[in-house]
Amino acid sequence: MTRVLLIEDDPAVRKGVHLALRRRGHEVETAASGETGLLALERFRPELVLLDLMLPGMSGLEVCRRIRETQQIPIIILSARGDDIDMVVGLEAGADDYVVKPAGGEVLQARMRAVLRRVVGEGRGDGARQAEPVAAAPSPRSSSTAYGALTIDRAALLVAKNGHELVLAPSELKLLLFLSDSPGQVFSRQQLLEQVWEHSFYGDVRLVDACVMRLRSKIEDDSRAPVYVQTVRGFGYRFGPL
Repeated sequence: MTRVLLIEDDPAVRKGVHLALRRRGHEVETAASGETGLLALERFRPELVLLDLMLPGMSGLEVCRRIRETQQIPIIILSARGDDIDMVVGLEAGADDYVVKPAGGEVLQARMRAVLRRVVGEGRGDGARQAEPVAAAPSPRSSSTAYGALTIDRAALLVAKNGHELVLAPSELKLLLFLSDSPGQVFSRQQLLEQVWEHSFYGDVRLVDACVMRLRSKIEDDSRAPVYVQTVRGFGYRFGPL
């Protein structure tokens, strides 16, 4: 069972998603606005947030940014707006995934499972512990490895730059762990989509580009001339050269 906070202003959508998730065994709290959603976040302490973009008052984008300022909890945007620009802006705000409404219960369940596989599942029982990001599989290498100014501790799931710990969203951390596990190897956007987000629909490669941009803003000195996550034009991305 997962504690899910659904922030959605449409009563019909809110009821439908609530019922679909409850039938699948999840504990669900709902909020009809961004302001009440942020209050519920502190009180309910969910393990995942489903967030609509078009909200009265505070927008879903602002809610996403505020959550990301202090927490790494997985966020999935659930929106009727499926245009490229809306998706990219939502992902740039810090969301881990983007689902276009209407979405059936099975689709939501699959997307939730994928993003929750990036977080630790232990210690949920008391409802007091926030989810923490985790890699898909442990690396056989030493747990802590330095790459120039960047240090990645795979056992503790910590990333530091010049000795200062970085706060990464689950998708950002998993992408960095995956790429850095094979330095120099080029991965296509489709390969990264399947490995990190566990999606197979090619149109969702925008998730990869938006996440790369967010990750670069945190780990690179100059995101226009990246040292760690580099673009190989016509192919995809690689970590290095080192």
